Amino acid sequence: MKLGVFAVVLADRSLEDALKYLADSGVQAVEIGAGGYPGKAHCNPDELLADESKLNAFKDLFKKYNLEISALSCHGNAVHPQKEIADKFQHDFEKTILLAEKLGINRIVTFSGCPGDSPNAKYPNWVTCPWPEDFLAILDYQWNEVLIPYWEKATAFAKEHGVTRIALEMHPGFCVYNPETLLKLRAAVGDVIGANFDPSHLFWQGIDPIAAIRKLGDAIYFFHAKDTRIDALNTAVNGVLDTKHYGDEIHRSWIFRSVGYGHDYQLWKDIVSNLRMVGYDDVLSIEHEDSLMTGNEGLQKAISFLKQVLVFEGKGEMFWA
Repeated sequence: MKLGVFAVVLADRSLEDALKYLADSGVQAVEIGAGGYPGKAHCNPDELLADESKLNAFKDLFKKYNLEISALSCHGNAVHPQKEIADKFQHDFEKTILLAEKLGINRIVTFSGCPGDSPNAKYPNWVTCPWPEDFLAILDYQWNEVLIPYWEKATAFAKEHGVTRIALEMHPGFCVYNPETLLKLRAAVGDVIGANFDPSHLFWQGIDPIAAIRKLGDAIYFFHAKDTRIDALNTAVNGVLDTKHYGDEIHRSWIFRSVGYGHDYQLWKDIVSNLRMVGYDDVLSIEHEDSLMTGNEGLQKAISFLKQVLVFEGKGEMFWA
């Protein structure tokens, strides 16, 4: 396996400074934001696609620091009910695909998106229960009239340009938020769709990441190394659905943490071992969203932690005396 970092945490540095910092930290692979919510601090596909010299300089920096580009990320909501918002996300998605083609990368990371409740909606509508029956009507509209038709076209476009793995991050607030919904969309539009497995979004839903890894199997296309700490006292009172600001840590039912600050070594060792058992022997990309630590501290602690649990060499043999 390879140790990677989602470089948006270093958006305040130049690309070269960020790559040098990561190489010096013992990182082997870098995930680059190419639009959408991650922004374009280190990579503007419009510029790189329009200027071959800039594209070559971009590629040369990764060679200089002996770092692999593990994925391009353009998390967004291209099925947003407001057309101008959806169009911006769609632009970034398409440009990210075209840039991946130029770079020889066959994997991008994004969200499934979430439509509104009807063609006249203004905002996305994330459904979490089946009653009253209005909610089932919303789900039918979202999946059958918007989401599946959109991803049928999007995956065809991706394949035309050499992108064969679209890793959807299972995130509450979007239609694909757990293994069941990921596999539902994959069954509907094909195996270009897979999972960006981020356990931090599963922990607070009460999902066991080991069981989820076993269920998804070869549908896991990428992995974000991020943790979550459940606050037992607040959750005991209010449950896990929480709309308080992420900065209100002491009152929230859960908060995102750097790897190791939500769950211990044993669970992360089990995660790594089960990934290997289902055939994922690829990059673990650290994502920092821990509001209790600076980006630098959280990143360095996560790197140190994962170096202790990652399996960097190949599978072994079992010998009998």
